[in-house]
Amino acid sequence: MTSSTSTSAVVIGASGGIGRALVSGLAASGAYAPIFALSRSQPSFPHGIRSHAIDLTDEASIAAAAAAVAEAGPVGLVIVATGILHQDGVAPEKALKALDPGAMAAVFSINAIGPALVAKHFVPLLAREGRCVFAVLSARVGSIEDNRAGGWYAYRASKAALNQILRTLSIEVARSRPDAIVVGLHPGTVASNLSRPFRPDPGAPGVFRPDESAAHLLRVLGELDVADTGSVFAWDGARVPA
Repeated sequence: MTSSTSTSAVVIGASGGIGRALVSGLAASGAYAPIFALSRSQPSFPHGIRSHAIDLTDEASIAAAAAAVAEAGPVGLVIVATGILHQDGVAPEKALKALDPGAMAAVFSINAIGPALVAKHFVPLLAREGRCVFAVLSARVGSIEDNRAGGWYAYRASKAALNQILRTLSIEVARSRPDAIVVGLHPGTVASNLSRPFRPDPGAPGVFRPDESAAHLLRVLGELDVADTGSVFAWDGARVPA
């Protein structure tokens, strides 16, 4: 991970499986200081990790979290590790007849609108000179070109919307921060609460533990350069089709 301890790192969604693993990985790397772990539930973290509350459905909460982070100086890395695939009243649709407007709105609120609002308040905190990164967990199923199975309307569409938001953001950010990198990240199939009903057993081939996925994602982030901005990359470094 190439950076400097003169900039901080922010993980949003730090109470989730991947989010917590990303916080641990960043702390172990020593590449950023301080490290902010932001989430709704604010779990405990080791000494030196700064925990703050944030709710992606509440812009005032996002603005307040950004204000707290701003006190530490320029930010070198922001990772949004939030997402919704299922919860009470929300589940991936197998067919058109299952579409529900309330469920779709909930999915878009967390997967697309929330990260856009995070960008609104956190991108201004990124260092204006030198390499900095704004990354959001996306998904391969958000690829329009790669969609061959159908189904999962809301989740697919919300991740496709997210990818377009990131592409658009990358163009704007380049005007004021030419060394900034804006990307989406596909973490693979991870043994987490988000994927539990839709994945094989945790020990099955191709299913990562959260710490494994986080290590892959941090490696990918460390290898990206400004020419990669605006794209989505999988856990193995491969570019995900648009």
